[in-house]
Amino acid sequence: MVRGRTRSLAGVVAVLALLAAACGGGGSDQASKSTAPRTATTTVPAPSTTALPPNGSYLQMYDEPGAPAPSRSFPNPWFVDNDQRYPVPQVFLVESVRPDGWVQVLLPIRPNGSTAWVQAADVKLAVNSYRVVVSLTAHQITVLNGASVVYQGPVAIGAPATPTPSGHYFIRVLQQAPDPGTVYGPFAYGLSSHSDVLTNFNGGDGEIGIHGNDDASALGHSVSHGCIRMDNAAITSLSKVLPLGTPVDVNP
Repeated sequence: MVRGRTRSLAGVVAVLALLAAACGGGGSDQASKSTAPRTATTTVPAPSTTALPPNGSYLQMYDEPGAPAPSRSFPNPWFVDNDQRYPVPQVFLVESVRPDGWVQVLLPIRPNGSTAWVQAADVKLAVNSYRVVVSLTAHQITVLNGASVVYQGPVAIGAPATPTPSGHYFIRVLQQAPDPGTVYGPFAYGLSSHSDVLTNFNGGDGEIGIHGNDDASALGHSVSHGCIRMDNAAITSLSKVLPLGTPVDVNP
């Protein structure tokens, strides 16, 4: 069943047919139908940037600045499950900007940490003060706006056999479950990262997400298939403020 589209605070909300992420464990692993994207912006610590290609275009990516030809391209918008009814703004986290007009961006592909270069004239850059830090050892998530802590609380992370990959990522999509009682809770942020052990999960490529839960007692433990579970009320509040492109650092 697919529900109709609504509006969010920051752009068109698309209904997702499937949460294709490496999530679950310690509860029902049913996929949640969802709703989603927010507009792009940002990154920090110091004012940093996010690249958004023009709508209705393909962004050409290069392996290095000045390369004679692109090595890949990304459409804007991209479509959840390749369903053109549900577009999501294509956002990339900027890693560096060169004075000669080249921008290095983090990619939402395997292997984790992959980067490419785009021409600054082909993208829109914006600044955002939010960032997310997850400590796997402490089972804790911290959301900051500049130097101010917006939220800090316990999380559930991947079980030993399906660990949550550490690294530097960004928020790619926001999804809202029509049934908040599933393992995904009321909302889920899809990240640019992928599981190191699951190449396929619920029909997707083992993408990692930050989402709510259906069992608060799991928070503080290592029980999922790789996703990061957090408090339902907290992720509901964050869904109103965290934009696509927000950097997420998952530390050991």
